[in-house]
Amino acid sequence: MPAPENNRPGTPPSPELAGHDTPEPGDVAEYVSALLASARLGPQVVHHRLLPAAPAVYADPARPFPRHLAGLLAGRGIDKLYAHQAAATDVSRAGRHVAVATPTASGKTLTYLLPVLEEIARNPDSRAIFLYPLKALAQDQKKAIEELTANLPASSRPTAAIYDGDTSPHFRRKIRENPPHILITNPEMLHLALLPGHESWSTVFAGLSHVVVDEMHTYRGVMGSHMAHVFRRLSRVCGRYGARPAFIFCSATIGNPGELAQSLTGLPVTTVTASGAPTAPRHFLFVNPEQSASTTAVMLLAAALKRGLRTIVYTQSRKMTELISLWIAERAGPYASRVSAYRSGFLPEERRAIEADMASGKLLAVVSTSALELGIDIGGLDLCLLCGYPGSVMSAWQRGGRVGRALRESAVILIAGEDALDQYFMRHPADFFDRPPESAVINPDNPAIAARHLECAAAELPLADAEPLFVSPVMAREIARLEEKGLLLRDKDGRRVFAARKRPQRDVNLRGSGGQFSIETADGGVIGQIDEMRACRETHPGAVYIHRGVSYLVESLDIPERRARVVPAKADYHTRARGQKTTEILEVLGESSVRGVPVFLGRLKVTETVTGYERRANRGGQLLSIVPLDLPPMVFETEGLWWVIPQDVQNELDRRLFHFMGAIHAMEHAMIGILPLLVLTDRNDLGGISTPLHPQVGRACVFVYDGAPGGVGLTRLAFSRAAEALERTLAAVAGCPCETGCPSCVHSPKCGSGNRPIDKVAARFLLETLVSAKFPEQGDCRPECAAPQPAQGDLLPGLGTAKPAPPARFGVLDVETRRAAAEVGGWGNAHKMGVSVAVLYDSSLDDYVVYRQEELPALYEALVRLDLVVGFNINRFDYKVLAGAAPFDHRALPTLDILEKVHARLGYRLSLDGLAKATLGTPKSATGLDALAWWKEGRLDEIITYCKKDVEVTRDLYLFGRDNGYLLFANKAGKTVRLPVEWA
Repeated sequence: MPAPENNRPGTPPSPELAGHDTPEPGDVAEYVSALLASARLGPQVVHHRLLPAAPAVYADPARPFPRHLAGLLAGRGIDKLYAHQAAATDVSRAGRHVAVATPTASGKTLTYLLPVLEEIARNPDSRAIFLYPLKALAQDQKKAIEELTANLPASSRPTAAIYDGDTSPHFRRKIRENPPHILITNPEMLHLALLPGHESWSTVFAGLSHVVVDEMHTYRGVMGSHMAHVFRRLSRVCGRYGARPAFIFCSATIGNPGELAQSLTGLPVTTVTASGAPTAPRHFLFVNPEQSASTTAVMLLAAALKRGLRTIVYTQSRKMTELISLWIAERAGPYASRVSAYRSGFLPEERRAIEADMASGKLLAVVSTSALELGIDIGGLDLCLLCGYPGSVMSAWQRGGRVGRALRESAVILIAGEDALDQYFMRHPADFFDRPPESAVINPDNPAIAARHLECAAAELPLADAEPLFVSPVMAREIARLEEKGLLLRDKDGRRVFAARKRPQRDVNLRGSGGQFSIETADGGVIGQIDEMRACRETHPGAVYIHRGVSYLVESLDIPERRARVVPAKADYHTRARGQKTTEILEVLGESSVRGVPVFLGRLKVTETVTGYERRANRGGQLLSIVPLDLPPMVFETEGLWWVIPQDVQNELDRRLFHFMGAIHAMEHAMIGILPLLVLTDRNDLGGISTPLHPQVGRACVFVYDGAPGGVGLTRLAFSRAAEALERTLAAVAGCPCETGCPSCVHSPKCGSGNRPIDKVAARFLLETLVSAKFPEQGDCRPECAAPQPAQGDLLPGLGTAKPAPPARFGVLDVETRRAAAEVGGWGNAHKMGVSVAVLYDSSLDDYVVYRQEELPALYEALVRLDLVVGFNINRFDYKVLAGAAPFDHRALPTLDILEKVHARLGYRLSLDGLAKATLGTPKSATGLDALAWWKEGRLDEIITYCKKDVEVTRDLYLFGRDNGYLLFANKAGKTVRLPVEWA
C-alpha cells in the first residue's frame, strides 16, 4: 500500500489507537494521531489530508433589510451575512427563482427565511410553503423559525405550522381553516393533500409568494422525476388562484444545481454556489483495511467511544447497519447502550427517539444508512466513519459535513470496501479531492411516472390541449394511452380532459416507481416496509431480515396482498438472492460508435426472476447452501445502453481459448461498478445483462440499464459519455492487483448467478481489444424492434388503434323477467326469474322482434344468424335468465356487452339511463320494477313498449360509440365527459 501523506498534525501519537490512558473526551487530533501511529491500523491508512480552516467571506445585500429583520439577526449575534446568503436573498427578493448549493452547515436557512419573513411583514396575506424530504427536518425548521422570531411582538409574529403525517386530524382541520404564514410540509403531503384539496387551501395558494425546497439534491432519480411533475402540478394550481411564487432551492454541493432546479420546475433559475461560510480544520483519512470494512469500522468506533467522541457511522445497506450495531454491542463494554442503529424502515416514533437521544448526548454514536445524510439536528459530531465509499463524491462530502459544526476540529475516515470505486480511490486518493461533484439526473419524460401525474393533474384541474406543460410528444402519447385505458376522459366538446378517478394521487408513491410491501410479524404488527422492486430479493421465503438488531426469518411473501410475514429467529447466517434475467429491445433512442464499437441507447423490457437464495455464514461469508425458490417474474420497461461486441473480437477470444461468456460477464460488472464516477448514482440503481447472442441483434451484447421502471436518465447520461465509460472500465480491471477477479474489479455483490462465470484475464483482453480499435468497421447491428408507436397526430381522440370494421349484421337484445331478485333468493339466481318478454333488434330487418318465453327457441335461431349480439349487462343477466327458461349455450355467440366495456375502462359501472341521457339526450322510459309490476297486472303491451325502448337506446349507444369512438356520461363532479370505447 502507498505510504500515507506526511502532513499530520503535531499532536504526539500514542502507542496504540485504543490506548491505555483515556485522554480528554473530544480530542480529535489525538485520535487521528493514535490511528496513524497504531502498529495494527496505521499501515492501512493510505492517505491523510488535513483540510485547513477557511475564514468567512461577508457581503451586504443590494438593499438593506427592514429594521425589524436586522434586529432579529442582531439578537442572534449576526451583524453581517455571508457572501452566498447576501447573493441568494438578493435574487429571491427580486421575485426570481434561485438555487443555493453550498456545503453542509453553511447557513443556507437564512437564504430563504429572510426573504419570506420580509414578504410576510410587507403583506400579512402572503403565504409560503417550506418542503422538506424528512419529517425530522420539518421539526428542526419550525424550531429555527420560532427561535429567530421569538423577540417580535405576538401581534406581528409570523405563524408557522407543520402539516404532515404525524399531524393529528384535529390540528389538520385547524390548519386548513386558518392557514399559517409558513406551512411546513413534505413532498408527500403536497402531493396527497394540498394539491388534490386545493379548494380547501385557497388562502394558501392565492397568497403563495415563496416555495422553499430544501435538500434539493435528494430529488434525483425516481423521486426527482416524480417531483418534477409535482412542481408542475403546483404551478398549475397556483395559476388557478393567480399566484406565481418564487422558488428557493437549497442543496448540498452538486455539479448541476441550476440545471436540476430548472428540470424540476421548468422555470429559469439563478444559481449561487460560492460559499462565504467559515470552515474548521478537518482531517480526511483513507483506510484500505486488511480485514473487512465493517470489522475495521467496529474497531475505530470502539476507540472513539472510549475517548468520548460523538460519532456517526454510515453504511451502505440496512443489513450492514444492523450487523455493525450488533458487533459494536459486543465490543463497546459500558458504552454499548450508547450506540443505536438508524435506517429507513424504522417506524417514525423509533427514528424520532433516536434523533432526540443523539441531540441530547444520551447516545454517543449512531450507525446509519443514508437516512441521516441530510441535515437533521442530532447535535455536534466529532467523527464520521464511512463504511464503504458512499457511491458519489457529493454524498461523501455531505456525510462528512455532519461533523465539525461550531468550528470544531473534526475527522472523516473513509474505510474502503471491496467495491470497484472504493479501491479506485484507494489507488487514486488525489482524484477524490480534485474531482468536482457529480451531476444529479432526473427524467420527467419517464412514461411510467409521467402517466401517473397526468392523471393526478387532471383530477386537480382539467387538462387543456393547449397547456404548454403537456404538449410534448411524450405527454401527448401518455394522454392518449390514458384515454385508451379510460383513466382520462375528454369533455363533450373534446377540448378538455378530466380524470376518471377522484383521487388517483393515492396510488402514486413519490419515492419509488412501484408500491410498498409491509413487513409484519405473526401477530400482525408492522415492523417495516420495503419497495416492491426489492421485495422478492430481500423478503423472499427463507430470507433473513434484521430489524434493530433482531433477526427475523421470512415465512411467506404474499405478493397480491403486498405483505411479508416474519418470525423472530436466531440466525448465524445471512441470505443473498440468486436469479436470472432476460431483456428485449423495444426501441432504439440513440446510436454511436466508440473506436468502432457500436453502442446503443434504447427502451428495454427486462424480465427478472428470483430462482433461489444462498445461505452464507455471518463470520467469513462461507457458502452454506443454495435453496431454490418458485416466485413469479418481475417484468418492467426501462432505459439502457448496450455494447455490441464485434464478431471479429469474439472470434479472437475463442481462438485464444478465453472464456467468452466469462469475459463479457466481467465487463458488465466492471462497467456497472465504475459508472458512478460519471453519474450521480450507485451500482444498486443500475442493472446489467450480458449475453453471447442476443436474438434481436444477432451478436454478443453487454447491457447496462436503469434499475427503475421507465428509467430515470442514468444510462442516458452514461451513453453521452460512452467513450469515457469504456476507458474507465478497462482502467478498473487493469489496475486491480488481483489475479482472477474480485469485488474491486469484476465481481458484483448482487450478481444473480453468484459471479459465475467470470474471467478477469479474458475481460482485460476484451476491453484492451475494444479500446485499441484493431478490428474492421462493423456492419448493421441495429436490433429488430417492435414497430414504433404512432405519433399523436395519427391517433383518434382517445384511441390508439384504427376503428374495427363494423359487423355486416348485428342484433341488440334485452330481456324482461317475471320475478324480482328478492323473490328468487338474489341476483345469483337469475336463472329462476323467468322471461316475460325478450326483444331483439335485427339490423338486416331494421325492425324489432318480440319473443315470449315459449318462443325462445325461435329467438335462439335468430341469434345464431347474427355477426354480433349487443346488450347491456347481457352476459351477467340476460343470458342467465334465458338459460334458465330454455337451455342454450350462449358462450358461442359473438357478444358485445356495453356495460362490461364501460366497467373495464372506468373500474366502476354506469347505468343505461345515465349513458343514454348524456350521450343521446334520451332517458329510459321506465324501470325494471315497473315492468315487474306490469307483469303481475297482465299489462304485457306496456312491458313490450318499455323493452323496445331499452333496445333502441342500447342500439343507439352502440352506433354512437362505433361511429365516434366514445360515449358520454356525467362524472362524479357533474361534468359531461367522453368515455373512449372500442367495439371490437
